[in-house]
Amino acid sequence: MSYYQKHVFFCTNQREDGAACCSDHDARAMRDYAKKRIKALDLNGRGKIRINLAGCMDRCSEGPVLVVYPEAVWYTYVDREDIDEIIDRHLVAGTPVERLKI
Repeated sequence: MSYYQKHVFFCTNQREDGAACCSDHDARAMRDYAKKRIKALDLNGRGKIRINLAGCMDRCSEGPVLVVYPEAVWYTYVDREDIDEIIDRHLVAGTPVERLKI
């Protein structure tokens, strides 16, 4: 068994040259929100769920993006409601959110 049941990486990259990037979509705030929500649900820690920052994932045109491992399911999102849906349906219930997959 891996250390975490699920490991979620939010791209929070900021491009220096002004090109499109996940930070343009408030990615860090969305990651902070997800981390806080997972803690509130008591789902954080060893054997549970880990929410992390990541640098560029090279999917800028599909951004903002996050990926859930071990399933390697990639998502895009717009707002907290999308993050809540990923948490509730995928991380808690185990069913990927088809409408947000990329």
